[in-house]
Amino acid sequence: MPVIPFVSPKGGTCKTTSALLLATCLSQLYDVTIIDADPNHAIRDWASGGNVPPRLTIVPEVTEHNIEEEIEEAAARTPFVIVDLEGTASKIVIRAIAQADFVVIPMQASFEDAKAARRAVGVILESERKTGQRKPYSVLFTRTNPMIRSRTLSHIQKSVANAGIPVFKTELNERDAYKAILLFQQTLDGLDPREVPNLDKAKNNVAQLAYEIIERMMEHRTLKDEDHHEETKRAGGLG
Repeated sequence: MPVIPFVSPKGGTCKTTSALLLATCLSQLYDVTIIDADPNHAIRDWASGGNVPPRLTIVPEVTEHNIEEEIEEAAARTPFVIVDLEGTASKIVIRAIAQADFVVIPMQASFEDAKAARRAVGVILESERKTGQRKPYSVLFTRTNPMIRSRTLSHIQKSVANAGIPVFKTELNERDAYKAILLFQQTLDGLDPREVPNLDKAKNNVAQLAYEIIERMMEHRTLKDEDHHEETKRAGGLG
């Protein structure tokens, strides 16, 4: 089943929030496991509020010594596995990427985040070389202004695209609701729309991201199946 790590060798990219938003969104329709492999344990702390959706399982305090086992067990148990990793290029990150079906690289529109995203891509490509398996990935721009597109954002997005790094069409906007889920240990559905502005827009934003991630995974699976078919034909002397 799809394993989706959220990777950034830099803190402050909205990595944990993005992972949690995707997991809670998917859990409305599917059984989902989210693995908390970040030493800050923000997801474990969020879950302690008692508002974890029925179809969402939290696996807390995972280390580099058991990350592979925990991912395998979760993948056998639920259709989706989301992995929140620490903000460094450590062994646990490398091991999680080796088991990934799709990697999300969150980043804000800053020069430092762009450098961190390139380092994350380097780790993914190194994993591909070692495992012999393609690891599809994409950058997710976070905390963007839904009303105003700054020159900085446009410039950085262009530089990332020119570097050949795929980018999600969907951006995770700056929303009070995304801060509120961690603050109040709630899901988006559990927040009070009278207290949190633009809650419906926040929900729609996350739903669009979830849809695009699933769409990209399906595209990759189709290409992978086509490549396997061509290899089978050549091996059988039919190509």
